[in-house]
Amino acid sequence: MKILITGVHGFVGSNLVRSLAGEHRIYGLDIVAPEKEGVVNTFSWDDLDNGVMPPIDAIIHLAGKTHDTRNKSAADIYFKVNTGLTQRIFDWYLQNPSAKKFIFFSTVKSAADYVSGDILTEECVPTPVGPYGESKIKAENYIISCYAPEAFENPFHAFGNSVLFPEKQVYIMRPCMIHGPGNKGNLNLLYEVVSKGLPWPLGAFKNRRSLTSVSNLCMVIEGLLTRQVESGIYNMADDEALSTNELIEVICEAMGKKAHIWHIQRGLMNGCAKIGGWLHLPLNPLRMQKLTENYVVSNSKIKKALGIERMPVSAKDGLFATIESFKSQERKS
Repeated sequence: MKILITGVHGFVGSNLVRSLAGEHRIYGLDIVAPEKEGVVNTFSWDDLDNGVMPPIDAIIHLAGKTHDTRNKSAADIYFKVNTGLTQRIFDWYLQNPSAKKFIFFSTVKSAADYVSGDILTEECVPTPVGPYGESKIKAENYIISCYAPEAFENPFHAFGNSVLFPEKQVYIMRPCMIHGPGNKGNLNLLYEVVSKGLPWPLGAFKNRRSLTSVSNLCMVIEGLLTRQVESGIYNMADDEALSTNELIEVICEAMGKKAHIWHIQRGLMNGCAKIGGWLHLPLNPLRMQKLTENYVVSNSKIKKALGIERMPVSAKDGLFATIESFKSQERKS
């Protein structure tokens, strides 16, 4: 299968290339187009319009503006990148008869900024907060309106295979925080705290949240590419939800260290985060929210679609792999 991956040089793109290159021909699409191991050729976005693109069987659209926890990005950048690039590549997909599958990486934040009940499912009415989630849901809506306009008025976005494009399948993936080798997200902050021997001061927050191991994600994407799965929206998460305190304990176990977790009063820590926001420090209100919120996501729909009972990698084993990659990078530097 010939697969085009946008944002191929990023964290998820690099892991997908390693996972898929052995069985498929991988092409890249990115802002810049340097050579990359496992990628036959990498094109720029301008190449979409100049007729040089090869026939493509499937597109994985990863390119996007990620959540800025320092609150420095202007809102229009999110819509220009997350919505605008999605519209452009999806139009190209619909116009190309050889391309049969389109996988768009959205985010659970397009559905809900926080989980009001026990668990987030695909049937929720989307209520994103802020330009990141809003730009992603706008991209989702564009895809649905073009691909399955008969389902667009459904507030739950329960669209299936298209009447207008019966030969094409479209998947909107909503992963929660993805971790694995090369990860540069909030797990880095936790790792730095533990590796420096600093105590974790947020032990008073009894939260639980879902994560997504990039290994599980790669398995799911391979399944969507190679099996007949109905078009639709699918959450992506590991089977187990962990608290931040449990994350700290797993990181310490992987590093052979003892966990030092302080249960400081929650109000005091929230105040420190506000000050951190004013001073542009790593711990700011948005990052505090991401580290301490309850955010449990159901992965039942995607497992049922693929005919599996469990994800192949447990949350703990996936975290161990992530921490090992951090340690390897430290040794190299």
